[in-house]
Parts: sequence; C-alpha cells; structure tokens
Amino acid sequence: MKQLSFNKLYFEGIKDAIPISIGYLPIGMAFGVLAKSMGIPYEISILMSLIIFAGASQFVGVNLIAIGTSSFEIVLTTFILNLRHFLMSSSLSQRIDYTKSKKFLSLISFGVTDETFAVASLKEELKLSPEFLFGLNFTAFFAWNFGTVLGIFLAESIPKEIQSSMGISLYVMFIGLLIPAVRRSTKVLKIFLVAVFISSALTWVPVFKFISTGWIIIITTIVASFIGAKFIHGDGDE
Repeated sequence: MKQLSFNKLYFEGIKDAIPISIGYLPIGMAFGVLAKSMGIPYEISILMSLIIFAGASQFVGVNLIAIGTSSFEIVLTTFILNLRHFLMSSSLSQRIDYTKSKKFLSLISFGVTDETFAVASLKEELKLSPEFLFGLNFTAFFAWNFGTVLGIFLAESIPKEIQSSMGISLYVMFIGLLIPAVRRSTKVLKIFLVAVFISSALTWVPVFKFISTGWIIIITTIVASFIGAKFIHGDGDE
C-alpha cells in the first residue's frame, strides 16, 4: 500500500510537469544549438544542463565563455542570477512533509526552477509530499536535458545563420519572464528601468569602458536590487 501511494504521488508530479516540459524542450534545444554554434564542446554543454540546470544562467554562461570572460566573473554572475533559488527553496521547505532523508530532499532542492516552484506553490494542499516534488522537478529536468542533447546533435543540420541567431533566445526568455511581472507590478517596472539605466551607463559611458561584460551584469544586478529594495515602493508597499 505504501509503494502504491508513492507511485501515485510520483506520477501526479509527472503529470503536473508535462506543460513545463513542453516549454523546456524548445528552449533546451535553443541552448544546445547556441552552445554548439559558439564552439562549446558538446560534453561541456551537456554537463552544464546536468549540473547547473538553470536556463538563464546557462545562456549567460555560454555567452560569457564565448567573449572570453574570466572564470571568476562567470561563476559570480551565475551565482547572483541563481540567488532567487534560495528563496524559492526556503518557501517550499515550509510546506514539505519531512518523511524522507536529507539526501532525497537535497535532490528535490536541486530540481527547483522558476516554473516548478510556481506549479508547486499553487497546489491547494497545505503539505507537499517529497514524492510529488521529485516527480515534478525531475520530469522537467529530463525534458531540459533531452532538449539540450537534441539541440547539440541537430545543430549540424541547421543553417549557420539560424545557429548564430540563437543568442536571442536569452533575451526572449528574459522578456517572457519580465512582461507578466511588469504588468502586475509598477515596482518591478521601476526596478527594470533602473537596471536598464545602470547597464546602459556602464556600457556606453567612456569612463566605464574598462569594465567587462561579466562585471556589468554583476554590478547592475546588485545595484538595481539594492535600490529596488531600499527606495522603490509600489503596488501595496508602504
């Protein structure tokens, strides 16, 4: 009976992950094609999806690698981009039924993404079973990695012009995440405009020409986040 219960919860997670997986496949393929077009070895690209499993960070990472950014800048940039995962995992931890080992729970935390967090957060149950979260997270994980592999090995049949244009996928992903948030919150819009101003100033003002692309991303993220938290209010903020 216990095994039957596990299977039921596991497959419930798989079922809820299907819409996410459908979205992950083409974006994962776009990442694979982009990495291939930038000369990243296929084993490195696959390991990035297996170990990092963070779309935005992977797109940023291959772009920074392609322009010769230092390893420290790449690691720091992706770390800052992924800081939100601490908050998402902390939020989910308040609702998890702690019936599994820490190793099992660590696997679940590794698989948390923006999309799986959203699906899990919207569940009506007060407690979320580890089995459900495992099925949800790792179905999405499999879809992302399968898409990456497809992109890498199908890249040879894609014209070079299309391969090189895959870099725009990064911006499309961010715009897709940004627009709904901006429509719901004027505070997000204000922070976005602050970030655009800071990034533009660091990029185009001659006195800042010595700052590399990786550091521009890092500085913009930190400064815009601080200004947003400290000074910008809106949508119910006091």
